[in-house]
Amino acid sequence: MTRAFPEPRFVRANGLRLAVYEEGQGLPVVFSHGFPELAYSWRHQLPALAAAGFRAIAVDQRGYGASDRPEAVGAYDIAQLTGDLAGVLDALGLERAVFCGHDWGGMVIWTMGQLHPERVLGLCGVNTPFLPRSPVPPIQMLRAAMGPDHYIVHFQTPGDADQRLAKDVRRVFEVLMRRGIRPSDVDVSGGIRNLATAVEEGRVLGQPLLLPAELDVFVRAYERTGFTGGINWYRNMDRNWELTANAPQVLTVPSLMVTAEHDFALPPALAEGMEARVPDLEKVMIEDCGHWTQQEHPAELNRILVDWLTRKF
Repeated sequence: MTRAFPEPRFVRANGLRLAVYEEGQGLPVVFSHGFPELAYSWRHQLPALAAAGFRAIAVDQRGYGASDRPEAVGAYDIAQLTGDLAGVLDALGLERAVFCGHDWGGMVIWTMGQLHPERVLGLCGVNTPFLPRSPVPPIQMLRAAMGPDHYIVHFQTPGDADQRLAKDVRRVFEVLMRRGIRPSDVDVSGGIRNLATAVEEGRVLGQPLLLPAELDVFVRAYERTGFTGGINWYRNMDRNWELTANAPQVLTVPSLMVTAEHDFALPPALAEGMEARVPDLEKVMIEDCGHWTQQEHPAELNRILVDWLTRKF
């Protein structure tokens, strides 16, 4: 039986209506999810942090779940995504918080440290490191290195992945959200190929990650919203590169980097050298863990988070 997730509180933030889910009192920790996920992805962390004396806050970010989904692609650039989290703090009457993000959410929280340092007490990346700035726009670089079928490059095509993934939402999550996948199981020599084809072709690796009731939460949400909001985050990657041209490339707040041994999308090697850009950094690797860390090894991630938060704050 799955534990009940908190009911959302709706706030006005950065011009949008966003769904916020909270547990606990104390120092605020804001959780930022990735694609294709929801605030619900942090369902194991909220009660654990609340029990440890923290105020755990997870957000359905713009384009996702019960939050607003603007139509314009340009509404999903990094200035808006980080502005949303700053707006959530404003709506909750909070000056600063620790921010913890996974996958795309990790990119958002590291950029919070660049664009909104006055709102940041500390930063935690789960799987997603703070990467050095690329020398050229990222889509240009990916297209040249990986070709048009790389999933991020394919996401730039208007409507295609959106429509194909929405045809069978349950299958998307049954194929993508798996545990027990090793990097050797996946050929990423040409990059991760487009997700629509991966879902349609039917090769399923590893074992199911979600309980039936948990799977139903994701399926119901995405059957209602579709995938366009989340994919629009990817369609702003070159725009984000432009917007952060003059942003600080060194973050000085206390930071934590949690890597996952078997994440073929965001391997631990990507976090090598982060100390040069994040001097107050602790790094921990969760063994035998794939991409969906907070859902795959929740007890271990919770222990790491509570230990770091308790020592640092």
